[in-house]
Amino acid sequence: MVAGGLAREAGYRLLALTIDYNQRHRIELRAAQKIATALNAMRHIMLPLDLTAFGGSALTDDIAVPKSGLGDGIPVTYVPARNAIFLSLTLGLAEASGASDIFIGVNALDYSGYPDCRPEFIAAFQNLATLATKAGLEGRPIHINAPLQHMTKADIVREAHRLGLDAGMSWSCYDPTPDGKHCGLCDSCRLRARGFEEAGLPDPTLYATKP
Repeated sequence: MVAGGLAREAGYRLLALTIDYNQRHRIELRAAQKIATALNAMRHIMLPLDLTAFGGSALTDDIAVPKSGLGDGIPVTYVPARNAIFLSLTLGLAEASGASDIFIGVNALDYSGYPDCRPEFIAAFQNLATLATKAGLEGRPIHINAPLQHMTKADIVREAHRLGLDAGMSWSCYDPTPDGKHCGLCDSCRLRARGFEEAGLPDPTLYATKP
């Protein structure tokens, strides 16, 4: 949401892409639609891609989502190569649409340690995007922007507030309750709640259990 808001503030017209990878829940897909509408995206594509055929993650397989807090190592909520897959699809859309820039909301400070959120990954994909596309070979490389990469969650919360965005539209939880609340116990819920607390701003999130 905030990455899109920053792109809009910088004067870009938005073409939004959401990947429906048959993840554990559908709520974040509805949230993406609300956000695309709120940001006045000129188009929003919901692209189906069933990663449950690969499995290997608590988000795409029958593996329990950890609820005991942030631990050491890469958690089972990591989806193998997800951002590489998503950025590859986005790169194809960008080139087909004549877009000059891609914005992705990865964060490498307050996060769960996923390898495809690191600055090294974004830099490597930028090189790939230049080598792999006609636009890049013709001297018009598509730029990969990760404006949230070096922000804390509190910084991101403050940016949402500054941009006038309703943070309640966004979704973080890996394992929502049947009545559509954030569980409050998964890594993502804990990081989200801490961000609002450290930012000193009200948290509009409905949690089943207070983080």
